[in-house]
Parts: sequence; C-alpha cells; structure tokens
Amino acid sequence: MSTHPLDSDPGTELFASYEADFKLAQADISQKLDQIPELHGEPRKAAIRAGERAVDEADEIIGQMSLELSNIPSSGRNKIKPRLRNYTHDLDVSRHALLKFAQNAERDALFGARGGSGGPGDAVVDQRQQLLSGTDRLERSSQRLRDSQRIANETEGIGAGILGDLRVQREQISNTHNTLNDSERYLDRSIKTLRGMARRMATNRMITIAIITVLVLLIMAVIASKFR
Repeated sequence: MSTHPLDSDPGTELFASYEADFKLAQADISQKLDQIPELHGEPRKAAIRAGERAVDEADEIIGQMSLELSNIPSSGRNKIKPRLRNYTHDLDVSRHALLKFAQNAERDALFGARGGSGGPGDAVVDQRQQLLSGTDRLERSSQRLRDSQRIANETEGIGAGILGDLRVQREQISNTHNTLNDSERYLDRSIKTLRGMARRMATNRMITIAIITVLVLLIMAVIASKFR
C-alpha cells in the first residue's frame, strides 16, 4: 500500500490509518457493484445486502475520519478536507448504485412472480434484466466519466495555481534583479566618489608638503642671513 504525501505531517497518522481502511472498504464495495449485474435471484439479493453492509462500514470509517480531522493542525487540515469530501462523494455514489440495484431486484421479483415459470414472462424478465444491467453499467461508466472530469478540473485548478505562483516568483526575481542592478550602479558611483576623494587627498598632501618645504627653506634662509 502506497503512502500518501500528507501521512508524514504531524497529527495525520491516525487519519492515514482510517484512510487506508476506507480505501479497502471502497475497493470491496466496487468489487461487489461489479459482480451484482451478473447475478440473479437470491445470490443477487445476498450480494446487495453484503454491499449495503460494506457501505455502512465505510460510512462509519468516514465518521471516524471526520472526527479525527478536528485534531489535525489547520495547515494539514486544509490539505485533507478535499480528500475527505471526495471520499464522501464516492461513498454516496456507491450507496445510490446499491439502492438502484435493490429497487431493480424488487421489480424483477414482482415481474417474475407475475410471468410464471417457463412461460413468455420469463423471457420478458430476462430481457428486462439485461436492459437494467446495461443501464447500470452505462450509469457507472457515466459516473466514472464525471469523476474523471472532476479530477481533471481539480488538476486544472492546481495547475492554474502553480502558474500563478510561478508568475509571482518571476516578478519577485525580476524585482530582485532590478534591485541588484540599482545597487551595482550605486556601488560604481561610490567607488568613483572614493577615488575622487583619494585623488584630492593626494593632491592636498602634495600641496601641504610643498608649503612646508618652502617654509623650511625660508626659515633656513632667514637664519643664514642673520649669521652673515
């Protein structure tokens, strides 16, 4: 059994255990739904009752999952809620399919009792049963298509969200690039300013040294003139 990416989040271990139990129950229900159209009479009724018991068991698991959801931190809860809604929807679809099977079984039993055994009524019942089985298969196929469409829409929504995030990240990278370019220009200006200040300091130093040299020479000349 594969591990869902959220199973490692804090507080989701018990929910993941219930989720695994539900998936097993749902697989059992799907198997029974696939078997019922091929059965007739008492075996069909027994399979429907078994399916109803499996649906009740799965519904109890859904209830446990709903209770456990309140104990999960909000960050993980928002990720799990869509999964729980999907599970509930799938279970409702299975319950509806079983209800239709049960209703069809009751109608078949009524028509079978009216038609008698070995007479034309049996052929009518068989034809009706085949028609109902074909209708059930068509409805399940339609439901699978609707589920596929729903998943496709959810995937499209996730893709649109990812594209939006990428667009925002691109804008952030572009803004960061512009900021770096501005910083580089400011740095170049600062370097030029420092170089200009260094040249002025060197010039001032040379002027200061020249003035001091001239003063020293004048002082020496004055002193020398006094001793003549």
